[in-house]
Amino acid sequence: MDIPTYDDMLVAHDRIKPHIRRTPVRTSDYLNDLTGAQLFFKCENFQEPGAFKVRGASNAVFGLSDDQAKRGVATHSSGNHASCLSYAAMRRGIPCHVVMPRTAPQAKKDTVRRYGGQITECDPSTSSREATFAKVQEATGGDFVHPYNDPRVIAGQGTCAKELMEQADGLDIVTAPIGGGGMISGTCLTLATLSPQTRVIAAEPEQADDAYRSFKAGHIIADDAPKTIADGLLVPLKDLTWHFVSNHVSDIYTASDAEIVDAMKLIWKHLRVVMEPSSAVPLATILKNRDAFAGKRVGIIITGGNVDLDRLPWTQGEAS
Repeated sequence: MDIPTYDDMLVAHDRIKPHIRRTPVRTSDYLNDLTGAQLFFKCENFQEPGAFKVRGASNAVFGLSDDQAKRGVATHSSGNHASCLSYAAMRRGIPCHVVMPRTAPQAKKDTVRRYGGQITECDPSTSSREATFAKVQEATGGDFVHPYNDPRVIAGQGTCAKELMEQADGLDIVTAPIGGGGMISGTCLTLATLSPQTRVIAAEPEQADDAYRSFKAGHIIADDAPKTIADGLLVPLKDLTWHFVSNHVSDIYTASDAEIVDAMKLIWKHLRVVMEPSSAVPLATILKNRDAFAGKRVGIIITGGNVDLDRLPWTQGEAS
């Protein structure tokens, strides 16, 4: 298992600088008062493709040799990794083939196509996704850039925590959503060296809580097709991300879909930024576990903002 290092993260940060944005950190007095903590929101929804995953995708794409790049890249993704890999591939001028669940939000499919990604749809399960992808990769020969279980991707995601620590001094805790664990792994990778006293806490939907159950059991537990409003958090941990979760994460908290929607509303209203349900999970867990965060300086990574504005959860009854 090729475990990325802090030096790999530093190399990634230099490599991707021309292709990403140094996203801002926002605060809200109202949300601070509500939680009893000082919250610092790292707004990765402000990346051009709308998600943090442009970091890992760009590191993978621009790290390819010219010979490797000729065949393009390929992946499977519920949305944000697909759009971000398509964006990075477009910037390098190479093909990008993506397998996506047919149930993925239309907004995410539209973004992939806007950046030139070629979509093959599959059933909404991990097994269908991986089986369909195997056929696509065999047909195209593209370099497989896994959405999260890839050292290049994890090193790229780790650049977000590096920026956050430069923008908000002395954080006691950094929290982010967890699905497959790419962002959490990158955060652990960076903070273990840069700020080992800062605790990393993951946030997960109750209805897709395989990372939480894995963390408590001490081994990976994978659900094949969980259902939650947080559609970006449907995939299981893999060996690389489990290494970081099991060795560096302090705790994992969960929240219900209804609590996630409530937190999403609060962020839209008081932080005044557009973000998707997956990104609201950390605030939902903070509100649910106030004692664990009260009096702390807490960094929260808003992972993405690709949401279908015609199907907002509080207008569709999806969380009921």
